Amino acid sequence: MTLPHDAAWLSAQYNNRARVPEAPALLARWAADSARARQAMAGELDVPYGPLPSERLDIFVPPARPATSASRRPATGKPADGAGRPVLLFIHGGYWRSLDKSDHSFVASDFVRDGAVVVVPNYGLCPAVRIDDIAMQMARAVAWAWRHIHRWGGDRRRLVVAGHSAGGHLAAMMLACNWSALDANLPRDLLRSALSLSGLFDLEPIRRTDFLQSDLRLTPASVRRLSPVCFSAPSGATLHALVGALESEEFLRQNTLLREHWGHAVVPVCESVAGMDHFSVLDSLAQAGGQVHARARELLGRLPA
Repeated sequence: MTLPHDAAWLSAQYNNRARVPEAPALLARWAADSARARQAMAGELDVPYGPLPSERLDIFVPPARPATSASRRPATGKPADGAGRPVLLFIHGGYWRSLDKSDHSFVASDFVRDGAVVVVPNYGLCPAVRIDDIAMQMARAVAWAWRHIHRWGGDRRRLVVAGHSAGGHLAAMMLACNWSALDANLPRDLLRSALSLSGLFDLEPIRRTDFLQSDLRLTPASVRRLSPVCFSAPSGATLHALVGALESEEFLRQNTLLREHWGHAVVPVCESVAGMDHFSVLDSLAQAGGQVHARARELLGRLPA
């Protein structure tokens, strides 16, 4: 059955804050939990990955462990692939126009406790920038992590990008990125794994959603440039796609699109998380034992003690 796509229907499908009355309380809890997490975790805040004020990221690291002959970096100071901890780079949501990395530090806590390095970047927000600009900022942030995360004990060959909502869209964009076009010195397989939580892979309905389009200013051409469903499946890559089972029909549909377009080999996981809405589903990533957390752990591989 073809679903109606008039303006009122699209607004009801994509206005998550209207769909979830508890959204303000959940957002406030994220901010409070994140403030506590930044106090509790070691690492470094507001590290520049580019020249713009919005191009800053936070790095959270596990407590220091004694160095061994297998874990020390070479005397040259160059990164040794396979010598460090897995790295989770988390991209926040907010429809490319709201929220901040500081609202999402809470995502890092359980991953850091279990031995991963977590990176949370910021990006410019629409309408001051376009989604094209944000995608390029995230590509620069991922490339920066690949080049530099060894300084914080991370292994760049175990880099996983995860994102929620608009961040889920950006995570898929990163998996499909042509890294050598960004920088000829970057390897084609810089990023091999990503997790998209409540991601948006076809931006045409977003272009036709009035309350978003006023800030996002999408065009038919930019929809084609920015919709992962318009890209060829990235060779040798793995994406896990998850969504809250209580989310709208459109978010449930969006979650299946990359498997349809990229195939089961690239998208082996395409799941709904029972009992979760668009906001509470992020807790399933943050909390050890959650369905989404478990899928992220699969991509990160074995975590050090």
